[in-house]
Amino acid sequence: MIIYLADKQKFLKDVKIGEIEEIISRLFKKVLYKSPSDSEKRSWANSLKEIYLVVCDPSIPDNATIAVEYQIPQTSKRIDFIVAGQNQDYHNILILIELKQWDVVKKTDKDGIIKTYLAGGIREVVHPSYQVWSYGKLLEDFNENVRSYNIKILPCVYLHNYNSEKVIKDNFYKDYTSKAPVFLKKDLKKLQEFIKNNIVNGDKDQIIKLIEKSKLRPSKTLADTLVSLLKGNKEFTMIDEQKIVYETVLNISKKNKSNRKEVIIVEGGPGTGKSVVAVNLLVDAIKIGLSSRYVTKNAAPRAVYESMLTGTFKRSQISNLFCSSGAFIDTRPNEFDLLIVDEAHRLNEKSGIFQNLGENQIKEIINSAKNVVFFIDEDQRITLKDIGTKEEIKKWAEYFGANITEMELSSQFRCKGSDGYIAWLDNTLQIRETANKTLEGIDYDFKVFDDPQELYNAIKDKNNKNNKARLVAGYCWDWISKKPENKDKCDIEIGKFKIKWNLTEHGSLWLLKEESINEAGCIHTCQGLELDYIGVIIGPDLIVRNDKVITLPEKRAKTDASLKGYKKLYKENPEFAKKLADRIIKNTYKTLMSRGIKGCYIYCVDKETNEYFKRRAKFEKT
Repeated sequence: MIIYLADKQKFLKDVKIGEIEEIISRLFKKVLYKSPSDSEKRSWANSLKEIYLVVCDPSIPDNATIAVEYQIPQTSKRIDFIVAGQNQDYHNILILIELKQWDVVKKTDKDGIIKTYLAGGIREVVHPSYQVWSYGKLLEDFNENVRSYNIKILPCVYLHNYNSEKVIKDNFYKDYTSKAPVFLKKDLKKLQEFIKNNIVNGDKDQIIKLIEKSKLRPSKTLADTLVSLLKGNKEFTMIDEQKIVYETVLNISKKNKSNRKEVIIVEGGPGTGKSVVAVNLLVDAIKIGLSSRYVTKNAAPRAVYESMLTGTFKRSQISNLFCSSGAFIDTRPNEFDLLIVDEAHRLNEKSGIFQNLGENQIKEIINSAKNVVFFIDEDQRITLKDIGTKEEIKKWAEYFGANITEMELSSQFRCKGSDGYIAWLDNTLQIRETANKTLEGIDYDFKVFDDPQELYNAIKDKNNKNNKARLVAGYCWDWISKKPENKDKCDIEIGKFKIKWNLTEHGSLWLLKEESINEAGCIHTCQGLELDYIGVIIGPDLIVRNDKVITLPEKRAKTDASLKGYKKLYKENPEFAKKLADRIIKNTYKTLMSRGIKGCYIYCVDKETNEYFKRRAKFEKT
C-alpha cells in the first residue's frame, strides 16, 4: 500500500517548498482512512529533510522513484523510505532505508534488541538493521513480482541524528548490520555513494507499482526452508486427534474459494498438543502456497518455537511468520489465507504498549483472513484483560457471517499423558470438582517441599540431565532487579532463599537458555510451553484455610499487570471482581503446575497450604 510515490525531482520539490509532511498527511488519511499522529508528522518533517540532502546528489537519476511510508502487504509495517531504479546492468534495484531520529542507543544482551528513548521512556526495540532486513525478506518471500522481475532488495539504516558507532555497530549485532548497513549522521556521503553505486539508471519498470499490484504467495524457497526445518523434528510430531484437527483445518483452508470466512475453534487443555498442531499447520500452509502466520499474544511461544525450528537463538527469515496478536489493526480484509492463533484465550481487546490501539483483537484477526483457527483453553486465562472465550470468538465470527467449526483436543500428552493429574489439579485448586481426590494410581512425579532451597536444588539436579527443568513462581514479588541500580539485588526472598526474576536477560527465550536455571520464571514466560520438570513456588496470593482454597489478589506484586484494574472493578461490582480474580489466580497456578511433562515439585509460602497439598497428594514429607 503506497502512501507517497513520486520521481526524485518531484520529491525534492515537495521537500524544498516545505510541504512534504502536509502532502504525506493528506495521502495517509486518503489511503489508510485515518489521520497520522503528531509524532508521525514531526518524524516526516525532520527525517525527510535529512534524506533530501542525501538524494539531491545529481548522480542519482532524476527518474529514480521515491516512495515514503510504503505499507508492506499482509502487515501493518511500513517502510520509511524507498529509492527504486536500475543498476549499471539495467537490473531492477530497490533500496529500503529505515530512518531513525534517535540520539540515544543502548546495548542489551538479547539478540537483535537494543534500547532507545521511545514513548516517554527507555524501551527495548529491535535493532533497525534487523527491522529493515526483515521487511526486505517479507517482500522476497511473499511478493511474486519481486521474484518474477528479479528485483534485488538492498536494505539499510540512516540514523541522521546519531554519530557514535560504539553500540549501533557493535559486533554483537554484526549478523544484522552486515545484511543492512548502518549510516550515521557523519555518513551522509557514504549513504549517497551506497545509493549511487547501486542505482545508476532510472526506474524504467516502475518497480514499486509492480510490487504493489503483485500476487501475494509464499516463495518456494521459504516453503522448502520450513519443510526442511520441520522434517525429523520430533517435538512437532503429531499423533492421534492432533492429526485429525490438523487435516480438518488444512482441508477447510484449501477448499475455501468463496468470500465466506471460515472460523475453527479448537479447545484443548494443557499438554493436548495445540501448539504442535499450530506449528505443523503453519509449515504446511506455506508449503501449499497459502499465505499464513502463527499468532500469539505472548512473545515467549513465538520465540521458542522459532528457535526450535531453526536450531538457533538468532533472529531469522522465518521470524516474519511469527507475529503478535496486535499486528492486525491496519490489515486489509482477507489479506491472509490462514491465520493460526495459538493461546487464543490470551487475546486482548486493545493492542499496543498502552493498550490503546485498535478495536478488538478477535475482530481484527477474523477480518484479516479467509480462514482462522483459534486454539483455546479458557482455564488458562490469567489476566483481567484476557478476552479469549468461545463466546467472544463466536460473536465476531457471526458478525462476519463466517462458518464456525468446533473441535476438541482432549488427550493429554504432557504430564506423562495423564488426564488424571490435570483433573486432580482442578479438584485440588477447587476450580471444578472431579473424581480425582488424590494422586493415587497416577504415574506422575509430584512432590511437596518444606523449604524453597530444597525445591530449587531438586529442580537444578533434574536440569543437569538435559536442560529441561525450571523454577517458576506466582507473581507475588516485585521485579526490583529490573532497575539498573538494583541489578545485583534478588527479587524473591523467602527466609535465606533468594533468587532473581528471569526477565532481565533471557526474556522470551528463558525456557531454552541454560543459564536461566539460576533465575525464576513467571507465568508470562512459560505459558504455552513445556519442560520435563517444573518447580513451582506458590506465593501468598493462594492460601488454604480449613481445606478451602482462598485467593488474595492484594498479595500480587505491584509490578504484575495481570490484575490491573481489579480495584476499580471491585468498587463497581465487588462480587464479580472477586470471582474473576479468584479464577485468574487459580488458573495461573494450574498453568504453572502443568508445564512439566514428567513431574511438578512445589513449595508453598504458607505452611497450612503446603500441608494441604501433601494431604491431597497423599505423599510423605520430603
